[in-house]
Amino acid sequence: MSALRLLLLCLTKLLLAKELPDVKCLVVHLLYVQCHWNELETPSGNYTFYGWFHHDKQISECPRYLRENGTNVGCSQPLAEPRQKFEDFNTKLEYRGRKRAEEHNLSDKVKLYPPVNVTIQLGSDSNLWVYWNQTARNCVESEVSYTINNMEGETTMVSPGRQNHCINLPCSHCRYEVQVRSKMERNCGESKFWSDWSEPAVWGSNNSTASDQINSMFVWTSVLTVVGTFTLILLVVMLLHHERLRIIFIPVVPKPFIHRDTLDWFENSKSLKDNFKPNYNEQACTVREYTQVCQSDSESLDSFTSSVTTDQTGCSVFIPTVESGPAPLPAPQLKIT
Repeated sequence: MSALRLLLLCLTKLLLAKELPDVKCLVVHLLYVQCHWNELETPSGNYTFYGWFHHDKQISECPRYLRENGTNVGCSQPLAEPRQKFEDFNTKLEYRGRKRAEEHNLSDKVKLYPPVNVTIQLGSDSNLWVYWNQTARNCVESEVSYTINNMEGETTMVSPGRQNHCINLPCSHCRYEVQVRSKMERNCGESKFWSDWSEPAVWGSNNSTASDQINSMFVWTSVLTVVGTFTLILLVVMLLHHERLRIIFIPVVPKPFIHRDTLDWFENSKSLKDNFKPNYNEQACTVREYTQVCQSDSESLDSFTSSVTTDQTGCSVFIPTVESGPAPLPAPQLKIT
């Protein structure tokens, strides 16, 4: 029994001797220092907190505790001036006789408030302009993030001091959602912490303001086009009236000139063409079959003559004689003695 009591006593001492948690501090918007000691778990009791800068002459308890479920979990302490962030900040946490002291470098631990009054406007250059306000304007750089039709968009860095950004040639029938965040830039002690994202600003097809802007631009474009066309027509009429401008819509075709020799050639060609026309006034001749006239046996059969005579006087056709082959030799005569 005594052994069990001894064991319980030892465990109680170990629990009571548990080390106090670490303290994490952050400069919020260059206005105050905020420290927490509940990063790992909620404290079992209310700790007492002290915080001071290196050059402070007086050390006092936390002026305003941050509570969670009735338990102190942090402290918010005002910052006398922004440049104090470059000084070392000392903290001391106490609980039931135990103490934990730490020293913090806050120069790169500054977290700004999110930008406010984020607005989107369609500019006269047909680009989309994003504007916002950041109260800690000096030494602040920003980052603009926008999505198109609720899909993955683009994130762009904005140079220090600027509080506007241009989105080139936006899609008129798309929906844009824009958010902005800020942090301290390098020349003023660059911070590791970005501010939270601002409230989203929306522009696009579901936004009546954007539709009104597009309709207004369309009306003005139409009016300027009509005025410009009317002015151009008026200038052309004035110039034509004073004969200072000549506009030839169809070029004039010059009258053709035919040389005298060409005309003579056409006339001669016509007379030559008439000479080649057929003349059907000649008399027609009738041709009959020819007859052969045989000669006597004593005459040589080496040739014959044929003659063809037409019915009309003075119209005759002579067919040349056709020579036959050599006459046969007479048969030899036999003499009997």
